Amino acid sequence: MMVTIRIEDLALEPGMRVLDLGCGRGRHMHALYWNEVPVEVVGLDLSQEEVKVAWDGFFDLPPPAETSEQRSAYATAGDAGHLPFADNSFDRVICSEVLEHVPDPDKVLEEISRILKPGGLFAASVPRYWPEKICWALSEGYQNTPGGHVRIFRSSALKNAVESQGFARFARHWAHGLHSPYWWLQCALWDSRETSGLVRIYRKFLEWDLLQRPWLTRAMECLLNPVMGKSVVMYFRKSA
Repeated sequence: MMVTIRIEDLALEPGMRVLDLGCGRGRHMHALYWNEVPVEVVGLDLSQEEVKVAWDGFFDLPPPAETSEQRSAYATAGDAGHLPFADNSFDRVICSEVLEHVPDPDKVLEEISRILKPGGLFAASVPRYWPEKICWALSEGYQNTPGGHVRIFRSSALKNAVESQGFARFARHWAHGLHSPYWWLQCALWDSRETSGLVRIYRKFLEWDLLQRPWLTRAMECLLNPVMGKSVVMYFRKSA
């Protein structure tokens, strides 16, 4: 499972309520549910189809009987700009690879601030500026994909936007350095990417790495992330 947000940086405690905003097919939602600290996980996505896929994923590997009552999960479809949750109702919120898709990210951040408890943590990831800029330069199709990215964030601009909602950043890192060349290759071969042997081979390599996680590629990615990580990840604390 490819996870961008580091679960260990969320300082989870038993019984906390955590929102995976823009959960997609549930990669972070599942990781939060299965992590060693039992929490209540809520996943929300604009797409009902994605929510169904995320929910069905829980039944691929049922929890052990001894932990089944300690953790819980819920999933719903909804609009990130108009969240169906009460004020101060979550201990943690994560929003991974979502803000680059939405028409009004400031409204989404305002809603996140509203539902997060004072002192709560918020983690956000977006595509890193310069690898994403190369993707846009290589392919107009990548830019114009329906439901795709509508903006490129500079790290400083995202930090300032979140902090303007009453947050303070306390950590940052980069992720998925091995994935940047894959997306550049796709964009360079955009019209033939579905049939390209090069794209297929690189995809197989990434799938193999995700499943096997050999030490060599893990070390390579650690070295590449600060230089060419596909995503930038930031962690914020809401003022008390």
